[in-house]
Amino acid sequence: MAVRIVFATGNKGKMREIKEILSDASVPILSMKEAGVETDVVEDGSSFMENSFIKARAVAARCKELGNTEDIVLADDSGLVVDALNGEPGIYSARYLGEDTPYSIKNAKIIERMEGVPDKERSARFVCAIACVMPDGRELSAEATYEGAIGYEEKGQNGFGYDPIFYLPDRGVYSAELDPDEKNRISHRGKALDKMRELLLKELGR
Repeated sequence: MAVRIVFATGNKGKMREIKEILSDASVPILSMKEAGVETDVVEDGSSFMENSFIKARAVAARCKELGNTEDIVLADDSGLVVDALNGEPGIYSARYLGEDTPYSIKNAKIIERMEGVPDKERSARFVCAIACVMPDGRELSAEATYEGAIGYEEKGQNGFGYDPIFYLPDRGVYSAELDPDEKNRISHRGKALDKMRELLLKELGR
């Protein structure tokens, strides 16, 4: 059976970034849906890394049940940490204001909650923790951050999620205004995936 990388997500925007960054792994990269894997995972960890391992282990177990014994399973947990909001939304970023709430509403709410907060206190970061379960059960991990600030409005058509309110003071643009290739180089997911990519290439002997 051929080696595949199965990423434990159904997020199309995230999968697009993942496939771009891991393109030189030279193995198929599939979402859970593309791999035919269905499993309900309760993310009840207390950190991004704990949640990513909960997902990776659950999906890896399901892949084995389906007979896909050579699958490498990756999962990430990522989110926005806003200092002035005591670290919110943090590990609850995807579920903030409800799991199916559009990000336009989530973004508007964060901007509203930050009203009156001066520039120097608007610091925020994206965090991405990636867990990997190898076919033999060994585990790998990588984590990275993407530093910036909460802006005063939504701007940009690139990216997804909280990107339109995430301002990069050193570049003078919002994350959603960046060219996708540039964002992949500097973002939390891009940097964490790059670390994981190096680990995987060693494992695959590439």
